[in-house]
Amino acid sequence: MIGIHTSKKRFILALSIFLVLLAFYPFQKPQPIRYVDRATGQIKTEQVEAGGWLFWLYNNPVGELSLQAVIKRKFASEWYGKRMDKSASVSKIEPFIHKYHINMGDFQKKEYTSFNDFFIRKLKPGARKIDTNKNVVISPGDGKIQAWENIGYQYFIVKGYRMNLHNFLQNDSLAHVYTNGSLVLLRLCPYDYHRFHFPLSGMLSPVVKIKGDYYSVNPIALRQDIRIFCENKREYQIISSKKFGPVLMSEIGATFVGSIIQDHRGDTAVKGEEAGYFKFGGSSIILLFKKGKVNIDSDLLRNTRNHLETQVRMGEHIAVAK
Repeated sequence: MIGIHTSKKRFILALSIFLVLLAFYPFQKPQPIRYVDRATGQIKTEQVEAGGWLFWLYNNPVGELSLQAVIKRKFASEWYGKRMDKSASVSKIEPFIHKYHINMGDFQKKEYTSFNDFFIRKLKPGARKIDTNKNVVISPGDGKIQAWENIGYQYFIVKGYRMNLHNFLQNDSLAHVYTNGSLVLLRLCPYDYHRFHFPLSGMLSPVVKIKGDYYSVNPIALRQDIRIFCENKREYQIISSKKFGPVLMSEIGATFVGSIIQDHRGDTAVKGEEAGYFKFGGSSIILLFKKGKVNIDSDLLRNTRNHLETQVRMGEHIAVAK
């Protein structure tokens, strides 16, 4: 009996040592996230918040176990979201502004009561120029865009995985509407402005909410599994107009996004008006168009083909009606 006890202890000790070593084994270095600054045309490298931690979660076996057991769960995001609501989190604001060179001149001045209060900061009137041309679709927010003219035959981001509309929408008849349609993906980094706006004007359907997990939407995670978009918590509504047909706008939660808040009231969308906001974390917005309804801007398509995102600001021209 003593021998069995000793063997069991040795096995547990050996397993513990193995897991610790495995947790710190580098495997491979993360590839830099490159994007095109649309304003200057320069190719830049993104400064990733907790990039090493993200890479460990999605590329290390022990990290992946932690991800599946804890990080992707709703309670983890809610717990972190509550921390960012506390007054003590105010101390994180100034270092965050300096680290990411956030231009606070774009935002309404106020005394922030928490980090989340800062995170959902509002723009000053006129801080973003809205393209008011009725034939134009604008970016619904600040962030980095990838775009596809036809998702029926083009590969979606990585690994030859096409956008599975049936899994994403969980509605077969609606998925059929957007078969072979166009798709724009806007990714918001933690340091971006986190309110989202209507990309065009039209009549609004009710918001549909789909429960899901809270995987990161950072390219570090997406390089491992693009199906994250079909597994994360998400909401969508449809903006209907004569020029563009039914345009689906979906907000996707991610790691440590405490909430998606839809603060628009009424059944009419006005281009450029605020639709809602994300609480703390990185997030994404997807726009889906019926086949043949829009021409997406050529620079967005070209950069996507070259595996580059394009940095845009809310209100910028991203597509035009055919």
